[in-house]
Amino acid sequence: MKNLSILPADTYTVINKTIITDKDKKLITMLYQPIIGYSAVALYNTLLDDLDKQEIMSEDLTHHHLMSTMQLRLEDIVIAREKLEAIGLLKTYVKKDNVNQFVYLIYSPITADEFFNHPILNIVLYNNLGKKEYEKVLNYFKVPRYNFKDYEDITASFDEVFSSVQGTLLEMNEDITKKDSNNIIINRGIDFNMIISSIPSSRLNDKCFNEDTKELINNLSFIYNLNTLDMQGLVRDSINEKGLIDKTILRKNCRDYYKFENSGNLPTLIYNKQPEFLKKPEGDNSKWAKMVYAFENMTPYQLLKAKYKGAEPTDRDKKLIESLLIDQKLNPGVVNVLISYVLKVNNEQLKKSYVETIAGQWKRLNIETVEEAMRVTEKEHKKMKKMIKPKEEKTTKPENIPAWFNKENDIEETSKEDEEELDKILSELV
Repeated sequence: MKNLSILPADTYTVINKTIITDKDKKLITMLYQPIIGYSAVALYNTLLDDLDKQEIMSEDLTHHHLMSTMQLRLEDIVIAREKLEAIGLLKTYVKKDNVNQFVYLIYSPITADEFFNHPILNIVLYNNLGKKEYEKVLNYFKVPRYNFKDYEDITASFDEVFSSVQGTLLEMNEDITKKDSNNIIINRGIDFNMIISSIPSSRLNDKCFNEDTKELINNLSFIYNLNTLDMQGLVRDSINEKGLIDKTILRKNCRDYYKFENSGNLPTLIYNKQPEFLKKPEGDNSKWAKMVYAFENMTPYQLLKAKYKGAEPTDRDKKLIESLLIDQKLNPGVVNVLISYVLKVNNEQLKKSYVETIAGQWKRLNIETVEEAMRVTEKEHKKMKKMIKPKEEKTTKPENIPAWFNKENDIEETSKEDEEELDKILSELV
């Protein structure tokens, strides 16, 4: 839920929707933790520990309890919770009141077989671990093959052992505890009608685009950052003689296409937006607020692509963004402000040393929100102006500065170019 503030006094109840075994915990540590991190796994285990003796439901607890138990800030707990939700281990419900009441539903991890064949999780695990460590983990879960060529199957069937007798007819009971995992949801806007219309109907089987196939296409489009036009040709090239999409070929085609476009590299999950709890509440319609909204609701990749007038950013610039997000651990919205600021004051160039100097300063200042980043750039710019001598100031040409520097006047002095750029960025969010 967008912009839902959460307080230590807000309560939560944990409900176990599955059966968690020691093997499941091993799966989470070895396969999930390299993707979601230690804090998210610790939160998962803490919520399990909150359950009653029957491991079904917890009593009502406060989020202050979580903060004390985990020794984490509430905002860090929210980030960990969202990672669990995104990867399918947790579902969250809330009833809003003076004291908000949350319900956390816990789910099992998917099996190792499902994980290593998942179009997203498998690739991200490989990238996060590296080839050597990935293969070590993969080998751990492999089962030995046995040759039964010279053996005969003599297993007894049920009816060979048991006889049928008249008994009481019982109704099916759906409330019994069972092992249950949750699907990863990808809200990717692939236009399937466009893809289908681009393929001759004579080549298509009626079952070609079933729900499983559509889900796979959405997942692949997300992990490889492909749009409908990209997927159109890749899907067409993956249709077999039966008029069905060969999923193995489709995966390979998407992977090969991405590697060709990205110098042989595989993707990482850097296309993230600003966390919801760090966003500015909606309702302010000033130009300042519109800029904040744009920075908060675009990924750094989208912003950079907009700056490139829709063209694909260079590998160098994309790697620089990835470094800011992963190595410097800056939030996506903060990275957006940094990119926009540097491009504006540095003649549309992203100089790595200059960007990293600012990023280091912002990390030390603990800049987490878009508004904090916008204000600190304005403050630093004013400090630099005071250092310029009056004589130099007179001879210096008027400089380009980001439009939000005029926020006291509700950006009345925003240039036409800035207005057009903002409108274009905002249009990307619709």
